[in-house]
Amino acid sequence: MRTIKEINEKIKKGEVVVVTAEEVIDIVKDKGAKRAAQEIDVVTTGTFGPMCSSGAYFNIGHSKPRIKLGGGVCTFNGIPLYTGFAAVDVFLGATAIADDDPRNKIFPGEFKYGGGHVIQELVAGKNIKLEGTAYGTDCYPAKKIQATINIKDLNEAVLFNFRNCYQNYNVAVNLSDKAIYTYMGMLKPNLGNANYCSAGQLSPLLKDPDYRTIGVGTKIFLGGGIGYVAWQGTQHNPSVKRKANGIPQAPAGTIAVIGDLKQMKPEWLVGVSMLGYGVTLSVGIGVPIPILDEEILKSAAVCDEEIYTQIVDYSHAYPHCVPGSLGEVNYAQLKTGKIIVKDKEVPTGSLSSYSKACEIAGELKAWIKKGDFLLTEPVEKLPNAASGYTFKPLKEGPSIS
Repeated sequence: MRTIKEINEKIKKGEVVVVTAEEVIDIVKDKGAKRAAQEIDVVTTGTFGPMCSSGAYFNIGHSKPRIKLGGGVCTFNGIPLYTGFAAVDVFLGATAIADDDPRNKIFPGEFKYGGGHVIQELVAGKNIKLEGTAYGTDCYPAKKIQATINIKDLNEAVLFNFRNCYQNYNVAVNLSDKAIYTYMGMLKPNLGNANYCSAGQLSPLLKDPDYRTIGVGTKIFLGGGIGYVAWQGTQHNPSVKRKANGIPQAPAGTIAVIGDLKQMKPEWLVGVSMLGYGVTLSVGIGVPIPILDEEILKSAAVCDEEIYTQIVDYSHAYPHCVPGSLGEVNYAQLKTGKIIVKDKEVPTGSLSSYSKACEIAGELKAWIKKGDFLLTEPVEKLPNAASGYTFKPLKEGPSIS
C-alpha cells in the first residue's frame, strides 16, 4: 500500500495520519482493517518498566597528567563502572551496586542506590563524584583521580541497553509457604499475588510480532530522546509457541537499543530499588510502526484480550529451570486486578506502567505529526521464527552449581 519513504514525505508535508496503538484498536473495530489500513500511516507504541540489561558508556576526557583507567578502578558516586576498555572509556551497568552495599546480608536487602539511580541523576543534570585508581604507565602516569563531573562536560554519554522491550513476559506467582523477593517484585506465599510486566496492547514488539518493520536502524523514542535499534537483544527467542494471530504465548523477541544520553529526560530513565533483589532502571521506549499494508495494521490492532502469556511459579519452577506453566491468561484478565490460578482467585499487579506507556505513544505521535521525527528503513530485520534463529540456553553441566 505504501512505503516508509512515502510516509516520510507525508510527515514533511504535515499530512501524515498517526494514531497510538491504543487508538487503533477502536478505529479498526469501527471501520474494519481494510479501510483503516488505507487511512492510517503510522501506529505509535510505548512501554515503561524495569529493564535490567541497561547501561551507559562514557568518555570522561583526559586528566592532567593523563590516567589509564582501563584495567583500573572507577566509580561514579561510589558505584563501580567497568573499565576494561581504553584509557578513559567506562561503562556503567544499571544493576551495579557499591562494594560496601550490604546486599542481602540482612534479608531482604533494600538496595537503596545503584547504577540505575546514577544514570537518572546524570540525565537530570546533577553533579557526580568521579573517583579512579590506576597502575600507571609511561604514557599515562597518573595513578589516582578525583573530580566532580556533569553530563554536559563529558565527551560522550551514550545509553546502550543490551536487552529491552521484551515481547511478552511471564506472570510470576509463588507456590511456596514463604514470601520470596524476585526481579518480578515481592511474591506473597501460597499464591498471595501475581505480578506481570508488559504494556500489553501498547507494547512495541507485540504490535509487530514478526518484526516486519522493526529492525537494526529503526528510529525510536528512547528515554525521552531519540534512539535506535542496534541489534536483536540478548535472549531474543522468536521461535516460542504462538497463537493463531502470531502473538507469542511466552517471552520471545527483544531489542538492543542505543541513544545519546544527553538528549534524554529523568522521568523516562528512573532508577529503581527492588527489595531483596537489587537495583535496576525503568526505561521508556516508543517504537513507530509504519502501516505498509493491511496485515501490519491487523497486527498493530490486536488488543489485550488477544494477547496471552504464561503463569509461572517463581518459588521453584523458575529458579530451577523446570519447564511448563500453571496456565495462561490474557492481559485483559490481568488488568481486571485478579486472575484464577489453581482454582484460587489471585490479585494481580504490574511492574510496567500502562499510563506511562500511553504517554510515550502519545508523545511519539506528536513528534511525528509536528514533523520532528521521520521514520527509518531498517538496514537488517530482526531474526524471526522463519529465519531459523533460536535462543540456546546454557546446558546444565558439572561446572554449574
